[in-house]
Amino acid sequence: MNAPVNIDHELLARSQPLDKLDVSDPALFRDDVWMPYFSRLRREDPVHWTAESMFGPHWSITKYNDIMQAELAHKTLSSDSSLGGISIRDRRKDLRLPMFIAMDPPQHDEQRKAVQPIVAPGNLAKLEGIIRERVCRILDGLPRGETFNWVDRVSVELTVQMLATLFDFPFEDRRKLS
Repeated sequence: MNAPVNIDHELLARSQPLDKLDVSDPALFRDDVWMPYFSRLRREDPVHWTAESMFGPHWSITKYNDIMQAELAHKTLSSDSSLGGISIRDRRKDLRLPMFIAMDPPQHDEQRKAVQPIVAPGNLAKLEGIIRERVCRILDGLPRGETFNWVDRVSVELTVQMLATLFDFPFEDRRKLS
């Protein structure tokens, strides 16, 4: 068996030609070495075009103000999956589902108005205790020393628990919300 190759990602991020830098490479996140690549992009090319990647060509926007500007430019940079979308990988047309996060105004604004009172800071402050309790229970219940699906066990579970509470949805049916 060959020994694993140690790669100096700080050096690689600095020396790689900018037009070859691809922050969509899943290995960067799997190996938790993404930071020097994003740091370089923020410094040198905060709105970065990647012509070739395993997901096809894409833009990476790496600075807060640029992200906020892009977020508000919905006529140019749509969240709607049929017009560009929010994910790096395009979904087949038959798998595209209407989602609040993947809507543009005015539909997004209408949906947001409907949920705004529920997620207002005052209402969330009232739920702080239950939120903390659930987070602790979920995290304390995770397996140790074995691989598990974080998205399913933490991200989805905590989200659907809170959505069921916020929308007075039957708690035992909460997974229908995912």
